[in-house]
Amino acid sequence: MADVISNRRNAPRYALILIAAVIDMESEARLSARTSDVSRTGCYVDTLNPMPKGKAVYVVLSRGEEVFEARGRVMYVSAGLGMGIQFDEPIDPEQLRILDRWIERGENLRL
Repeated sequence: MADVISNRRNAPRYALILIAAVIDMESEARLSARTSDVSRTGCYVDTLNPMPKGKAVYVVLSRGEEVFEARGRVMYVSAGLGMGIQFDEPIDPEQLRILDRWIERGENLRL
């Protein structure tokens, strides 16, 4: 399964641990967690209680004083482990600059 998922990715992933808040766009339920990897197109969020596949979410990632925010969708779920979220396009250019800075600092951690 991992090979199938990695073949669908269109951006390199980086091992970045960031504080994550994932908000269900429908119910506004909020999940606090952390990322284990991030790319320009999405992230993987470690959580024991992932949201269902297909769920529309709002993602807030933070590192120090910087915050990245984007809408997205849960693309896959690993029960009891976490969920892969794809960011909706287009991502606000200022938000993308924040994400790019984090990725640039973590390039030596490419997966």
